[in-house]
Amino acid sequence: MTRRAFLAAAASLSAQTRRPNVLLIMADDFGYECMSGNGGTSYKTPVLDEMARTGVRFTHAFAQPLCTPTRLQLMTGQHNFRNYKSFGAMDPNEKTFGHMMQRAGYKTCIAGKWQLFSYDAKPSKYRGTGKRPEQGGFDEFMLWHDAYSEDKGSRYGKPVINKNGKMMTGIADKYGPDLFSDYLIDFMSRNKNNPFFAYYPMALTHGPFNTTPLSDDWATADRLKDDPKYFKDMVAYLDRDMGKVLKAVDTLGLAENTVVIFYADNGTPPEITSKMGARVIPGGKRLTTEAGMHVPMMARWRGKSPAGKVCDDLIDSTDFLPTIMDITGAKWFDGLPLDGRSFFPQIKGEVGCSRRV
Repeated sequence: MTRRAFLAAAASLSAQTRRPNVLLIMADDFGYECMSGNGGTSYKTPVLDEMARTGVRFTHAFAQPLCTPTRLQLMTGQHNFRNYKSFGAMDPNEKTFGHMMQRAGYKTCIAGKWQLFSYDAKPSKYRGTGKRPEQGGFDEFMLWHDAYSEDKGSRYGKPVINKNGKMMTGIADKYGPDLFSDYLIDFMSRNKNNPFFAYYPMALTHGPFNTTPLSDDWATADRLKDDPKYFKDMVAYLDRDMGKVLKAVDTLGLAENTVVIFYADNGTPPEITSKMGARVIPGGKRLTTEAGMHVPMMARWRGKSPAGKVCDDLIDSTDFLPTIMDITGAKWFDGLPLDGRSFFPQIKGEVGCSRRV
């Protein structure tokens, strides 16, 4: 065997034996009907649809109807009766999947929306009692809404962003989602030879509904003006952002060793009405209805997940942490409960331990 052939074989073996990476992406306020691959006809989502065609599309993924309850369940694997304190806050003593993955030897990163420190104004007893990004279990972070709600600023045009403990400067002309996805890609690039866990809680498509760099009036509009007419552009930008991130996974040579999961935290806002053919669907965020809780979900692991598979199993936001454990071999903390169940078998096209629909 030549030296080149030996090195190629060794690299291939290393890629096959290395623990898989996990890239978890969660859209904000993005209901099941927003994805054209689910039958939605108001918006075009070619990248998400392609992800579904090359992986597994889950038709019965549900979340809580508001972001904090879903995020708590997602990050702790527990139902809300165990650890919910107040909207926009997480107990600073809570363990997260970030802590778990750090302990398992993974590099960890979060980029996007935090909103887990403090939401309530004085004199609320929960004022300032939440978890700061530095306490979340992530080696690196770039986050919007990391502190008090009145200081959060914009997540889109003229963004206010905390990068690893320092507020970013010189970004007034930038678009927040671009900064988040660029940072996430940079993290993956720097850690392509290490096992990593990257969590991307996107800013899009949550209101305020602002102009985007894909909008016709980006150069001239008030970039902080709230107008539901921009929601369609925001969906298009979310889809573009997904394409950018997935292309980076492929270009970095990580696709065969990275499980990519896309999900959403709750349904579409009530200001937005969408269609699935002739069916009109008012946004149901905040409601315990299908419109408020039914969300799109796909998973892709090149060479491992069956292309075009459709899974009807019921998925819940507590299921993600056990799934990450199953993918990576990480262990949860002794004495802390887990309420979810792994859907990793379903990602591989196998029969899993599913709930009844």
